[in-house]
Amino acid sequence: MMDELVCWKCGAPLEELLLPIARTDHCKSCGADLHVCRLCKFYNPGQSDGCDEPLAAGSVTDATRSNFCDYLSPRENAFEAKDTTAAQQSQSELDALFGLSSKSGITPDNSDAALHDLKALFKDPDD
Repeated sequence: MMDELVCWKCGAPLEELLLPIARTDHCKSCGADLHVCRLCKFYNPGQSDGCDEPLAAGSVTDATRSNFCDYLSPRENAFEAKDTTAAQQSQSELDALFGLSSKSGITPDNSDAALHDLKALFKDPDD
């Protein structure tokens, strides 16, 4: 099982980690605490106390910080990669809408024309 166990935060393999996980153990890649609810098979954010283990004390307030729970049982699928495709597509659409180049950061393609239009929009009619 230890060959397939990965960090709950970054997904780095934890094959060198000895069981049981000590309260002071941390990921060598990202430095995240490992004796945490997020790495446990009993972790369930849908529960009021975040835990499916009926005998575990419900006093843990942060599922990502090291705790003293004696029922910690590491789960293999604790890492959940974030899906960034929707965010990337939205950013591309915004860049296209505002004439921004995604390669060069936030430099508008037609900044002079936009400035001219802006000044014309707010021009004092008495001038």
